[in-house]
Amino acid sequence: MTASAGVILAGAPREVLREGLQALGFDEVRFAPVGATDTSLRDWLAAGHQADLAWMERTAEKRMNPDLVLPGAKTIIMLGVNYWPGATIQNRESKNENPRWARYALHEDYHDTIKPGLMAAGRLLEQRGGLTVADYRYYVDTGPVLERGWAARSGLGFRGKNGMLISRRHGNWLFLACILVRWEIAADPPLRKKPLPPAGTEPAGLLCGKCTRCLDACPTQAFPRPGVVDARRCISYQTIENKGIIPRALRAGIGTRIYGCDICLEVCPWNRFAREGRRVLLASRHELAELGLAEILALNPVRFAEVFRRTPVKRLKLTGLLRNACVVAGNTGDRTLLPALLALLAHESAVVRAHAVWAVRRLAGVDAGGLLESRRSAESQATVLAEFEGEV
Repeated sequence: MTASAGVILAGAPREVLREGLQALGFDEVRFAPVGATDTSLRDWLAAGHQADLAWMERTAEKRMNPDLVLPGAKTIIMLGVNYWPGATIQNRESKNENPRWARYALHEDYHDTIKPGLMAAGRLLEQRGGLTVADYRYYVDTGPVLERGWAARSGLGFRGKNGMLISRRHGNWLFLACILVRWEIAADPPLRKKPLPPAGTEPAGLLCGKCTRCLDACPTQAFPRPGVVDARRCISYQTIENKGIIPRALRAGIGTRIYGCDICLEVCPWNRFAREGRRVLLASRHELAELGLAEILALNPVRFAEVFRRTPVKRLKLTGLLRNACVVAGNTGDRTLLPALLALLAHESAVVRAHAVWAVRRLAGVDAGGLLESRRSAESQATVLAEFEGEV
C-alpha cells in the first residue's frame, strides 16, 4: 500500500492507526478530509485583528489552501494532547497570591515535548501506509494550518465563542497538533451531522447555547463578536507577542496575569468534563506558579535562564517578563514592591523603564513625584518620558 495508490483506509485498519497514535501519547486522534477551507481569515486580517503578527499575513494563502503546504494532501490527522492538571493542582494554584501564568506555560515548551511524538507518528504512517517522508507534514502550532477549523471539521471539538477549540471530553485544555498526509483515510464525523462546510466556517458556539461567560469575563473586551479575537486587546497577545509598550488603557485589565491569559477558557462550563491528562508528551513545571512577584522583579539574565530553561517563557526574554511584572506590580496595590520597581528605573531597556514608571506612579500615588524626580531628569527616551505624564 503506497500513498500514490489512493487507497481509502477505513474500518478496522483505520482504528488500528488511531490506537497506534494514541499509544504514542496523543489523547485525541481524529481524521478529516482535506478540502475547502475558511476564507474569512482575509476579513480578520483586513480588520487588523492580527495586530503586528506579520507572519499571519505572510502565510494566509497557505492557511486557506493546504495544497500549498503539501501538494496532493488528502487527509489531515488532528491530534490533541490534554494538559488539564487535575482539580487538586488547579485549586492550589488558583488560591495563591502569586502572579498568574497561562496554564500551558506551567510545562516545558510543548512545541519541544510533543515533537518527538509527531516524529514517531510519521514513522508509524510509513510503516502502516507505505508513505515516505515526502508524503506527510506535521506541525504543532507552528505551521501554516488553521488547526482549530480542521479540529472542528474532524469532530475533535467545536469552535467556542472564545475562539478556542472546545472539546466535550477535555473542555478548553487541549494542545493541538496535525499531520497532513497524501493518503485518503475515511473521515470521522463532525459534531454537527450535516454536510461539511469549509474548515473554520462552522458557527462559533455550536454547543454553547446562550452562554456568554467567556465574552463577559474578558477584562479587556477582546471579542468584537462571538468567535472573533482582536489580538490588539487580548492579554495573551499583549503579554507575550507584543515586544514593546503595552497600551496604558489595557494594563489595569491585565491584573496579575504575568504571562498569557486563561480567563475566557477558565470560565467555560464545558470544563466540568475535563479530567487530568496522561502527560505522556508533556513535562510539568508547576513550580513556576510558586514564584513570588518580588523574586521575578529581581531576576537577572543568569537567574532567568536557570528558572525558565526549556519553558515557553524563555522566548519572552527577561526584558518582556520584567515589563509584565511591572504591570502586575502596579495592579497589586502592594507598596512593598516600590524598592524593586525603583531599581528597574535604571534598567537598560526603555520598555522596562517605561512600565516601571507607570507602576511606581500607580502604587505611590501622591508620593510618586518625589520618588521619580531624579529619574525623570536623567531620562531621554520619549516612550519613557510619556509615562511620567500619562494616565495610570
